[in-house]
Amino acid sequence: MDNSFFEMLKNQYGEEIAKEILQGQIIKRKVTFRVNTIKSNNEKIEKVLNENNIVFTKVSWYDSAYIIEKAVESDLKELDIYKNGEIYLQSLSSMLPPLILNAETGIDILDMAAAPGGKTTQIAALTNNLSNITACEMNTIRAERLKYNIDKQGATSCFVMQKDARNIDDFFKFDKILLDAPCSGSGTESFKKEIIDKCAKTQEALLNKALKVLKTNCEMVYSTCSILEKENENIIQKFVSTGRCEVVPITFEGIKELPLLPTKISGTLVVAPNNFFEGFYIAKLRKTK
Repeated sequence: MDNSFFEMLKNQYGEEIAKEILQGQIIKRKVTFRVNTIKSNNEKIEKVLNENNIVFTKVSWYDSAYIIEKAVESDLKELDIYKNGEIYLQSLSSMLPPLILNAETGIDILDMAAAPGGKTTQIAALTNNLSNITACEMNTIRAERLKYNIDKQGATSCFVMQKDARNIDDFFKFDKILLDAPCSGSGTESFKKEIIDKCAKTQEALLNKALKVLKTNCEMVYSTCSILEKENENIIQKFVSTGRCEVVPITFEGIKELPLLPTKISGTLVVAPNNFFEGFYIAKLRKTK
């Protein structure tokens, strides 16, 4: 990371935390996955892992999530449980937004930037394929990858809309929305400083559209793999100040076990990067008008 990025972090978090963030980004992260409960169950997956001498630990705050202690991704990809879509390789941070969305069965859900499909198929699994999920992706190649993962995971409740979510017709109305917005990746190793301003404009446009197609008094989750306030708190505060939405404080069992950074908006989460988590921001909003 260059000095200018460190200065950005230092201005926002202070020097000590900024150094910890940079250290957390270069640590090699553990391989993590979730059981696809549409196709399998924990007992079967654990049996296969034990038979293949793959050491694992369970994640306390999500019954379907596992951490692999020593194996690498390629070891898991050789197993039938991966090839059959019974497990999905996914970072722990990216498992949080679908959990926080807390979607019910029998409702209409929009995933505004869905590819490659980890969160989309997770929502399908959490709702037992009994919700109606519209998954948006504007890029043709990424949309094909999204369809592939949806089919592989058996997520029959998902419909792929190949469209820029900013251009969804306003007559659509959804009960829940997940906006995992495109970002600079400042919480990850793939950070691109030069696209922060562009991302912020896109994030604002997507959130604006989300609040148009979300039903009044219903909830949505906004998330990014950025830890910079320009892509997170600043945007959320801008929309909250208009009166169109309000922050719903995020609470769930196990939240105290997350490596959290300070946030300027109470009730939102900034996850610090470390050997288990990518840097991540999550806010839950309720449309008020």
